[in-house]
Amino acid sequence: MPGPDAVAAVWRNWSGLQRAAPATVFRPVEETGIVAAVREAGVRGWNLRPIGAGHSFTPLCVTDGAQIDLSGHAGIVAVDGGRATVRAGTTIRALGPLLRAKGLNLANQGDIDAQAIAGAVGTGTHGTGIRFGCLSSLVSGFRLVTATGEVVDADAAGDPDLFQAGRVSLGVLGVFSTLTLDCPPAYSLREESRVRPLDAVATEFPEIAAAHDHAEFFWFPMADQVVVKTLDHTGDAPSGGRRRRAVKAMVLENGAIWTMGRLSRLMPGLTAPLCRLSAALGGGGVHVDHAERVFPSPRWVRFNEMEYAVPAEQGMDCIAEIRKWFRRTGTRIYFPIEFRRVAADDIWLSPFHGRDSATIAVHRFAGEDFTAYFEAMAAIFANHRGRPHWGKLHFLKRADLTRLYPEWERFAALRCRLDPKGLFLNDHLRAIFEG
Repeated sequence: MPGPDAVAAVWRNWSGLQRAAPATVFRPVEETGIVAAVREAGVRGWNLRPIGAGHSFTPLCVTDGAQIDLSGHAGIVAVDGGRATVRAGTTIRALGPLLRAKGLNLANQGDIDAQAIAGAVGTGTHGTGIRFGCLSSLVSGFRLVTATGEVVDADAAGDPDLFQAGRVSLGVLGVFSTLTLDCPPAYSLREESRVRPLDAVATEFPEIAAAHDHAEFFWFPMADQVVVKTLDHTGDAPSGGRRRRAVKAMVLENGAIWTMGRLSRLMPGLTAPLCRLSAALGGGGVHVDHAERVFPSPRWVRFNEMEYAVPAEQGMDCIAEIRKWFRRTGTRIYFPIEFRRVAADDIWLSPFHGRDSATIAVHRFAGEDFTAYFEAMAAIFANHRGRPHWGKLHFLKRADLTRLYPEWERFAALRCRLDPKGLFLNDHLRAIFEG
């Protein structure tokens, strides 16, 4: 294993909000290197936090102890029928073509594919679709390096408690080495976006979600229209036009949002018309391509994000309350709110544990003060029994979380047993698990 850096550089997450100056960074390329890093951190008294692509907005990776960068521990280990075992540092972007070469795909993805698979799984990252769970629900087994340097295998048959706890565990039970994913045969998707009135979508969305494999909408909060995006499995051949789609994404989904966002900050009176214009421009034609090319959208405009999962039946009520808040307060914000659906699972700390959910994500541009807006949205989410996405900003502590997660204390007890000295905790995680 390459040794730790003599002088570790300052680490920043994707948005630049979170920064760390660790004493060292381990960069293993094999499982034996992960074991050695965990043991050395324990001997030296360093806290150890795994880092992936830095797409968590919360300070999960922040430490002045040691970080372990798994980007060199990547690739597919084995494929057995519809199950693929992959190394923890493999990015979702790299995994797509690797799986397709084996005749497989991920069953679902979000719209960002830069994350390491271990980080996406460990935080309960998700896509959309009423029949599809989060990425963690695709995991049928994993190998984990615990605080003592022991390597353990977990699946539903062998160690059901560790399996249910470990799939969404924020890196506090140990460091993933490999994950085994249940994957369907490779497939293509048909993408379509159209502009619809928010009032109509509020009524129609259950039917829209049921009629399509994946459905979501984007709402600029000062507009009365939304962009509804649907994806469906198809046997049609790729339609081509990838270059045109990429140009559209760069110009409309990134350049226009950046430009209009800047204009709205310089001239707040333009915020409402810019929101309406952006919504009107959001429709598009039909596009067909391999699934791993359709799911993600390029995200060159950097932002900070909060996202909560509320019970599915309360999703539109929550949107209505957010809409009333904007009208009541006169707040002017230019950035779309994203609404998705996710199927229930049985993972202890999954935001979707035991309930089909609607997820609602709010954003501010990187560098903007998000505090007042996110606090107001958090209060609304709390009115609807919302649970936070673990990789996105929230203000909750242990007392809040024990009320939201039925298996919280069970998870906490397992964490204490596996890591009694708190090797894998930082200040943020101590406030969650010990505060």
